[in-house]
Amino acid sequence: MAASMASCLLRAFRQVAPSSVPGQFRGYYVDWKMLRDLKRRNMAFEYAEERLRINSLRKNTILPKYLQEVADQEIAALPRDSCSVRIRNRCVMTSRPRGVKRRWRLSRIVFRHLADHGQLSGVQRAVW
Repeated sequence: MAASMASCLLRAFRQVAPSSVPGQFRGYYVDWKMLRDLKRRNMAFEYAEERLRINSLRKNTILPKYLQEVADQEIAALPRDSCSVRIRNRCVMTSRPRGVKRRWRLSRIVFRHLADHGQLSGVQRAVW
């Protein structure tokens, strides 16, 4: 049941939107980990203001303790994925979670491969 629902979601996200330049648009996610990260990003964006308000109450030492405890309970009641700490930067081509160049959103391996073949504008190998 859950597997069929996940495959249905993946199929829905793999529909490629029309692009003005062919080969320049990726309309699907490489694997389920990228889809999960996207859901976390959306949820973190959705709950960001509420989390900020509750955390400011929690960390305010002027307020009485019972109000801080109520704020603790409210923050614990929020969805776990709504926390921005759970977001992971991933390579857009391979979904590799480590060694990601933030500016290009590529892993170091893919970045080097594309740079070696001159496929990244403004990037060239060091020559001395």
